[in-house]
Amino acid sequence: MSNEVVLLSAYVSMFGMRARIALDEKGIKYEYKEEDLSNKSSLLLQMNPIHKKIPVLIHNGKPICESLIIVEYIDEVWKDKSPLMPSDPYKRAQARFWADFIDKKVYESGRRIWTTKGEDQEAAKKEFIECLKLLPYFNGENFGFVDLALIPFYSWFPTFEKFGNFNIEKECPKFVAWANKCMHKDSVSKSLAEPNKVYEYVLKLKQQLGLP
Repeated sequence: MSNEVVLLSAYVSMFGMRARIALDEKGIKYEYKEEDLSNKSSLLLQMNPIHKKIPVLIHNGKPICESLIIVEYIDEVWKDKSPLMPSDPYKRAQARFWADFIDKKVYESGRRIWTTKGEDQEAAKKEFIECLKLLPYFNGENFGFVDLALIPFYSWFPTFEKFGNFNIEKECPKFVAWANKCMHKDSVSKSLAEPNKVYEYVLKLKQQLGLP
């Protein structure tokens, strides 16, 4: 079977980081195409006409969209190395539950930290910390699906801390210890965006959105 693999993404996107980590975990060679989210390419619009969002994995000309679906697809197609999903059906269901929780709760509360002020921001910080304390890290001996879904947010932490004026390590030392453990993996350390690049991106985005 031919294995032409292309990833359309953006460097600072935590969702794109998931796909990069999964591809690196499996040792898959792929072509990376950086997308300008303010001027989306015709290829992106062609490959994801419904949502018009990154990341998109193109495998032998066929698009797979949405980061968690992409990670599961990679895990199923290249199943001979570094399994990400548990083999047990119940544990797989639990992994999907927590990954969905990350997208609905961690992402949304994190976004509100840099898009709001005052009471709304305080509520967002409280919810964000509560979410981190609930999450299971390294659920087992191996780096798995939930770890991969969550670790890209770590590159955004300095941005959250600067805008929210709080210290995540002080509130969640176990989380930061887990994140540092993850960063020892080459697939993670080389796939995560540099925090200063994320901060610069958010500053520019806030300006474009007219946010104070």
